[in-house]
Amino acid sequence: MSAETADSRLEERWREILAVHARTTCEIDRELHPHGLGASDFEVLDLLVEGAATHPSEKCRVQDIADRVHLSQSALSRLIGRLEKEGLVTRSLCQEDRRGVWVALTQKGRELHTEVRPLQRAALARMLKGD
Repeated sequence: MSAETADSRLEERWREILAVHARTTCEIDRELHPHGLGASDFEVLDLLVEGAATHPSEKCRVQDIADRVHLSQSALSRLIGRLEKEGLVTRSLCQEDRRGVWVALTQKGRELHTEVRPLQRAALARMLKGD
């Protein structure tokens, strides 16, 4: 197999991965839109729920969320700002490091996550079956 053929296969596989990601994200967006959420919104709520399960303080540093979502720092800040405005999360300054910001899920955010989680998981199952 030539290097050019191997490169072509890598590029083709990469484009397939991107296409699956795009289709899956669009499907999740479509499912969650009636609930006022998009795929990235849900991902942040889901990470906060996951974090609350392992941290008794029930809050996460924005930097820890940024390390796990595929958004720029500014896009993540805007997203968290929207979630805060909708009453789904709260933000507070980190007392140990004044540059840090904590994000915590509100009861409303937890309830909405519980309501839409089955929709997101069903969309994942539909879109990723066979992968």
